[in-house]
Amino acid sequence: MEWKQLTVGPVQANCYLLWNGKREALIIDPGSEGDRINQEIETLGLKPSAILLTHAHFDHIGALDEVRSKWHVPVYLHQEELEWLGNPDLNGSSFFPMVQSVVMNEADHVLKGGQNLEIDGFSCKVLYTPGHSPGSVSFYFKESELVVSGDALFMGSIGRTDLPGGDHKRLLKSIHNQLLSLDEETQVLSGHGPSTTIGEEMNSNPFLNGFSL
Repeated sequence: MEWKQLTVGPVQANCYLLWNGKREALIIDPGSEGDRINQEIETLGLKPSAILLTHAHFDHIGALDEVRSKWHVPVYLHQEELEWLGNPDLNGSSFFPMVQSVVMNEADHVLKGGQNLEIDGFSCKVLYTPGHSPGSVSFYFKESELVVSGDALFMGSIGRTDLPGGDHKRLLKSIHNQLLSLDEETQVLSGHGPSTTIGEEMNSNPFLNGFSL
C-alpha cells in the first residue's frame, strides 16, 4: 500500500490518501482545500472507495462534503461524534475566528472501537483512542505496518485536550493501551506534523516518558 500526506487548511492538518495496487483509495480526514484534495486524487489516478474520519474537529472535516460529492463515497465516523459534523460548537469551528463555521452532512457508517474494517481491497482495525476528543479513533493497517493516529499521537507530542470532550488522562491511557502496544516499527501518520514510528515515540516523546497507568 502507498500513501501521500496533504497538509491543508489554516491550522495545517494532515489529510491522507492511501491506495493499493488497483489504485483503489481511502481518503482520511479531508479537513480543508477540497479542490486540492480532489485534484491530487485525479493526478494520481486513484479510485476512492471511502472517507475515514479519525475524529470530527473542524480541521479534519472541513472539506468532507466537497470531496464526498465529487467521488460519491461513504463516510465512516465513530458513534460518539456523529452529531459533531453539523454542530460548529462541537466540531470547534465556532471557537476559531480564522475559519468559517463548519456544517457537514451526516456520516454514512458508524464506527466502534475494536472492529475490523473491510473496504474493497483494504483491511484495518479501528483502535478507539479517545482523549483528544471522545470519539477519536486510529486506523491500524497491520500488513502495511502503519497507523493513522489522528490527533492522538504526534512526533514528540500528543493531542490537545482543552477542547470540548477532551481528557488528558484518558488520552494518555489511549496512547498507552492502543498505540504503544503496536510493533515498534509501525509507522505513525499523525493528524499534524511529520510521520514518526511507535518506537521513536516510546523512546523520545517527553509526554510519554515515565508514564504509567
